Amino acid sequence: MRRPSAVTTAVLWAALAIAPGALAQAPAIKDAASIPVFSSGKPGAPSAPWEIVKVNEKKKLTAYDFVEDGGKVVLHAVSDASSSGLGVPMIVDIAKTPMISWRWKIAGLIEGADNAVGSKEDAPARLMLTFDGDKDKLTFGDRTTMGLASKLYGRDLPYATLMYIWSNDAPVGTVIPNPHTRRIQMIVASSGKGGVGQWQSLKRNLREDYRKAFGEAPGPLNSIVAFTDSDNTGSHAEAWYGDIVLSDK
Repeated sequence: MRRPSAVTTAVLWAALAIAPGALAQAPAIKDAASIPVFSSGKPGAPSAPWEIVKVNEKKKLTAYDFVEDGGKVVLHAVSDASSSGLGVPMIVDIAKTPMISWRWKIAGLIEGADNAVGSKEDAPARLMLTFDGDKDKLTFGDRTTMGLASKLYGRDLPYATLMYIWSNDAPVGTVIPNPHTRRIQMIVASSGKGGVGQWQSLKRNLREDYRKAFGEAPGPLNSIVAFTDSDNTGSHAEAWYGDIVLSDK
């Protein structure tokens, strides 16, 4: 069994996409077409149903606001040794809408960040997606971690969390297991300095990426979270996120 400190860290990481308070209580979106787009908002503080997603109460929060960029309202994130996200809960079967598309832009890479190393696991931009599934199929270690999380946080962890990240140097398409728990897998969607300071428009087959990362078909999608963090490296990160859309092709 893992040492207590390692298990606790794994629990914290796995809990990233479960927001306490408002997000956990917000009505879950049940239609992919109803996912709110940032471009429909107004400059200022993020509006419902988007809510802050905390790692824990001790972590400094990344600052999020809606701003205009190129004539459109987008989500702006600024992290100063902080870690939190902005997410929305849902219960969506992606069988009919397996494609996910979005835009993002970063001000720069995080020097020294390495997503394969727990003490350096930061990213200027990432999308986190949590999924439901049959937890009886999980290993004893995974079930133990989830049981501990349930006791510590009073709520269940996601069956699986898939992240799309902007990596410093890993090739696009690389799958990077989270250093603390196998129930979180990262896929590199953007990489390196190329395109820094410019909008990148991305589209991925979420269903195929999930199968590649976890070796099985995905269950219902339970949340989407935009997440910028630089707490592990104690540095600065800034990113902008455009609309996140699920579609059939």
